[in-house]
Amino acid sequence: LQVLAARSEQARALIGQAEALRLPVLAAGTRTDSTDVTGFDSSNKFGTGAELIWELDVWGKARKGVEAQRAAYQASRADWRAGYLVIVGGVVDTYFQIRRLDRRLVEQRRALEQSRTILDIYRKLYHRGLASSSQLSSQEAELHALRVGLADLERARALAQNALASLIGAVPGEFHLEDTAAKEAIAIPSVPAGLPSDLLSRRPDLLAAEYRLLQAVSLEGQARLSRLPTVGLTGIGGSASFGLSNLLDTWTAGLSSVLQFPVFDPNVRARIRTSEAEVHVAEQQYRASVLRAFEEVESVLINLHSHTQQRADLLARLGKLEDVNRLTRRQLELGLLSHLDVLEQERSLLAAQQAVIDNEWQVLSDTVALFKALGGGWPPEVPGAVAQR
Repeated sequence: LQVLAARSEQARALIGQAEALRLPVLAAGTRTDSTDVTGFDSSNKFGTGAELIWELDVWGKARKGVEAQRAAYQASRADWRAGYLVIVGGVVDTYFQIRRLDRRLVEQRRALEQSRTILDIYRKLYHRGLASSSQLSSQEAELHALRVGLADLERARALAQNALASLIGAVPGEFHLEDTAAKEAIAIPSVPAGLPSDLLSRRPDLLAAEYRLLQAVSLEGQARLSRLPTVGLTGIGGSASFGLSNLLDTWTAGLSSVLQFPVFDPNVRARIRTSEAEVHVAEQQYRASVLRAFEEVESVLINLHSHTQQRADLLARLGKLEDVNRLTRRQLELGLLSHLDVLEQERSLLAAQQAVIDNEWQVLSDTVALFKALGGGWPPEVPGAVAQR
């Protein structure tokens, strides 16, 4: 953001440079000449003077340059806004990822503990001759797989924490975010259906592409105006004397106009062709930005709709498994099932809970992506829109 802000300040300074081309230039100076008088001796001749050069902006060529630089400045401001959205979205998305990993770690450790309990039961059954060696080996392999999964989750959590540190300007390795598993759940915001496409006009990357197109058009107009004659004023004034004491006694001044016709200047034609090509490039870049924006919004909406529908099915499946888990525990109390059967059922329940957790944070991540794709979110109420549940 600081780099983008510096570029914006640079572009604003260049506006002043472009405006300075419309102003007259005044140069003043003094000189001392050695003049041979006798062939052997020399005397000094002193002089002072000033020169005024002013190219009149009759056709607006310099004004076109100012317009082009102002468009470049607006584009740089839009670039800063785009960078701001990227960083804000990255911070939120990375924080959501850490929240998801913390909850996954809790469930993974619980599953690991239950797997150890199941392994102990299998070992006792194996020593009594009630379980085969393949069942024991299978359970041991699952325990190792859970340990590998726990290590992967811890590694992913550490990497996400480093990424968050970089996004907020902290030093990775020194920044630490406390465990968020005990924090309250984040409410999933409702996204209005039927979002109007004119919300895309707020996207800063589209605004930047539009301003760069305006800049190219202004530069093309400036290039075409270079074929017209230029009108300028030149003023010269000064004084000269062999002595400093009477240097300012006599002044001479003159003012003349200059009219130049670019009868044959290959640079003008080459500049026009170059500016036309740059306009064409800017047009295609703007068109590509618009198409990419529509594609991004449509893709995010598809993902959000699909994950929202999956959430309903996952919650329904989790509810059924919770009912089954309660029934199996009652059967365990009545002696109709073994403790091992209950642990197997709870393992399936934990897997379903992890799937719900992943889906919940995926919906939040899709919402963040839609926030960025629309250039900073959407109004709280959209006329004619129905809230999406």
